[in-house]
Amino acid sequence: MPKEFSRSQRMAEQLRRELAELVRDELKDPRINWVSFTAVKVSKDLSSAVVYFTVMNDDEKEQAIQALNKAAGFLRRQLAHRIRSRIVPSLRFVFDSSLERGMSMDALISRARASDADADSEN
Repeated sequence: MPKEFSRSQRMAEQLRRELAELVRDELKDPRINWVSFTAVKVSKDLSSAVVYFTVMNDDEKEQAIQALNKAAGFLRRQLAHRIRSRIVPSLRFVFDSSLERGMSMDALISRARASDADADSEN
């Protein structure tokens, strides 16, 4: 029988969806362009949440971190109106560099395969 999702996992997914909607519709800060929320990790007691995000342009990374962390209080208040929970976690935004690491690993693998193919063709 499949394991049920924990309360913190359900809250994390709901926060991710609601935050994406709030940032798209409510925030008018020009520093937050093309922000995509990749994951949310909520503590077991639901008191805090770390929100991981990416941006389209790497040059806007630092500005987006500052703008999102500055808007954290506003976003938390808006979340309190939208979700049905007695506790709304405090928010901390962190840039998700896993996509960059994945792309660099993919490039390394491609180069290794190409060098292996060149070595095999020489033999």
